[in-house]
Order: sequence, then C-alpha cells, then structure tokens
Amino acid sequence: MEKTRRRDFLKAGVGAVAAMGSPWPLATCRGSAQAPRPQINAQVAAMRGDNLDAMTRDAIDALGGIHTVVNKGDTVFIKPNFVTIPWAKDNKCFGAGECTKSEIIIAVMEECLKAGAAEVIVGEGSHLPKCDWQYAVTLDGNTNLVEAAKRLSSKYDGKATLACLETDSPAWVEVPSKTPLNKIAISSLVANADKVISIPVAKTHSWAQLTLAAKNFVGVTPMSRYAQLIANTWWNRGTFDHSSPKAIAQVYLDIVKGKRVDLSIIDFSICMEGDGPSRGNGGRTMNMKERLGSRAVIASTDIMAADATAARIMSHDTKKVKQLTMGFEMGLGEIREQAIEVLGEKLDNLRVDWKPARMKGHMV
Repeated sequence: MEKTRRRDFLKAGVGAVAAMGSPWPLATCRGSAQAPRPQINAQVAAMRGDNLDAMTRDAIDALGGIHTVVNKGDTVFIKPNFVTIPWAKDNKCFGAGECTKSEIIIAVMEECLKAGAAEVIVGEGSHLPKCDWQYAVTLDGNTNLVEAAKRLSSKYDGKATLACLETDSPAWVEVPSKTPLNKIAISSLVANADKVISIPVAKTHSWAQLTLAAKNFVGVTPMSRYAQLIANTWWNRGTFDHSSPKAIAQVYLDIVKGKRVDLSIIDFSICMEGDGPSRGNGGRTMNMKERLGSRAVIASTDIMAADATAARIMSHDTKKVKQLTMGFEMGLGEIREQAIEVLGEKLDNLRVDWKPARMKGHMV
C-alpha cells in the first residue's frame, strides 16, 4: 500500500474507532443491552512492511504526528538499546537482533528536527565507557549514525548529537527510588532534556523477562557508580539488584517515574528470543520477516501501553510479566488490552511464537 493511502486509512480508522469507543448499548436478540465498551486510555500505532524508515514515520503520523510530542526549540534525548555496540565493528549486533536498527533512529531524529527541535541527542551507556558510532550501520550498509548526524545537522536548523553517556554526560542527576539505594543517578543529558524518546528492539531477557521501552533506561546510569568489571573486559551494572525480575524492574521503573518518557517506538524487525539480551547470554536471533512474513514497528506516547502491546506480540502473558504489572500499579501507563486502542495493523495479525527467557535470578 502506498504511504499516502496508508496514512489516509489510518486517519479514517482512528475516527471510526473513536466513534466506537463511546459508551452505547447494543441491543441483543433478546432485547437486553450489552455492557458499554471499556474506556480507551492509550493508543499504540502498529505498522507492518519492509521499509523501517517509512514504517517508523507512519507510526508517528498515526499518533498525530511528531508535532504532538516535540515543540520548536526542544532538546530531545533518544535512547536506543545498543547493548553490544562497543563491539559492533566485529559482532554484527544489528543483524543479530541485539541492537535497535539505525534506520528507525535516523527517521526519528529527522522527524524531531523537522518539528524544530534545537538538538536531538542519541545516547547510550552500554557496557564500555566509549563506543564508535560509525559502526551503528543501517541494515543495507548505506549509512551509519555518524554520517546521518552530520547530514541532518547540515539540513536543519537544529543539530544531531551522538553521546556515549559515561564520558559525554556533563553531570549525573539523582531521581528517587524505592530500592534500597533510595536514589538512582541518571545522565544529565536525559534529566535535562525537554523530551525523551525510547527506541528499543524487542528482546527477551534472562533477568527481566523482557527488555523493551522501560527496561531500556538502565543504560542511562553511570558505570562509575553502579558497574563492576567482568572478566577484565567489560562492565556490568551489578550494584543493581538482579535477583528477580521484580527487583531489577524497580530500578528502571523508578527512572521512568522520575523522568517522563514522551514517546516509545519498538523495533520488531530482527529481534532476540530465548535467553537474551544478547547471544553471549544464550539469546537467539529472531527475524520477524521469517516468523511473521514482514517487519513491524509499534509506537505509543504511553510507555506501558507500548511495552504491554509488545509483550502480546511476543506471546507473553502480561499478567505474568512483573515489570508490566508493577508499572501499571505505579501509575506509569496502561497495560490492559481492552483499554489500549491499536491503530494501523491489528494486534492479532502481529502475534508470533516467541521463545521466553529462562530466569537466571543472579548476575554473571
């Protein structure tokens, strides 16, 4: 379907569902009335196809356009999941499903700059103090984030910046936490941003069950304060309690509560199943084009609705995913399926078999 037709379809679909969402009785064959439909509290846009750039922009448009999120003059912080980017030169982490695809990030960067953002910062903490952004290459190999940032900065009034948070953060700002730590430090690049966007790739996780838009924010904390050197080669944030999905969820949910996330976009192209979040942990590459027949992207201004919808696509019972039930109880967003309006592709057309992770309950 051509982009213009798809966007027209989405606009029509939004109006139709909105009309259906108003409470009204339906007469049954016996003359009795059915209960009114539940109130819609969140929207998730879902797109299928092969072009990640176009799908990302279409998902944002379905939610009303980037102008509903980003204002002129804003500083926008974008957090991808680049868990293994320090080794991207050799490990093919993008094609393996370990990292968010650069096509999606570049599309969001440009949409924000089009909206008049003064600066768009793509930042990651990962597992080493520095990473080489030139190896964040698109799947087709045509460009990387360094080239894209230069191009976009020259094309628009605002600038695009890439930040390795451990070395590039001007300061660290503490947010309250219900963990025994009582407070958690996050990069000032995140804390001081006007708008924050989370762009993870869908993966299962051996300590968190799933790693999606909320779990993504462990990577904005300082290694200097929370990490331990592993095998004399890489750093892992072992100061955080990983003894159970509940324990580690409290960390990143406290960060999300302390700093609002304005938009979440989840990459369902080449992902990871099993004992993720990386192949080193025992995760297995899961290509949605093979499993579903196409790639997919979902987006929402409600971070919990995005993660809950992603969990359903991944065939996980949301009632059993601790981070989802905890986030809902903390008032961070909607997770109930009946209260989430899915725009674009139908949810049932996206659900696939997805091997869950085995919970390890401790750090390695």
